[in-house]
Amino acid sequence: MDIIDEITRTHRELKESGETKSLLVTRHFDAETKDVWDACTTAERISRWLTPITGDLRLGGSFQLKSNASGEILQCEPPSLLKVSWVYGGPPASEVEVRLSAEDGGTRFELRHTAEPPPDMWTRFGPGAVGVGWDLSLLGLSLHLSGGVLPDHETFHETEEGRQFITRISQAWGETFLATGADAEQVAAATAATTAFYAPSGE
Repeated sequence: MDIIDEITRTHRELKESGETKSLLVTRHFDAETKDVWDACTTAERISRWLTPITGDLRLGGSFQLKSNASGEILQCEPPSLLKVSWVYGGPPASEVEVRLSAEDGGTRFELRHTAEPPPDMWTRFGPGAVGVGWDLSLLGLSLHLSGGVLPDHETFHETEEGRQFITRISQAWGETFLATGADAEQVAAATAATTAFYAPSGE
């Protein structure tokens, strides 16, 4: 796995409107749109690159990701738009929207996560709290689509490669946060806290 390539392939944005925060991650996959759509909407494939999922995966149905979020399927327009509610650790729900479109022989992938995070959580971690998790998920999706070997979700952060990846994407989200005009000291502290959360030193 080329860590630098995987990181630079992804474009990150953060928009804020009052307490509402919207994270956008965009990247290109060298796979047909219908294949990317299938990987994002089929339980068996989601379980391979993300985490096991159960539920009624259709418009109006609900889902539960193992040891992760649950929600309802709000919009489903194959193979281009999927929108779900996203509840992690309790209400209120946030929303995740995925848009796919054909691009340069492959697929343009856009994921937007809009939420009103608790103020103390935002102060401590900034956008990296959610952003790093999505970057790790897209790494899994990228490897799945290309036929690569997926890392073990439970131990990836303990490997040298995993720690490098997490540290670099945490820094990337720090730079994204800084670009919104956030205080440099707050950004530095949030980046350090996010890195320590996803890749604890074990000391």
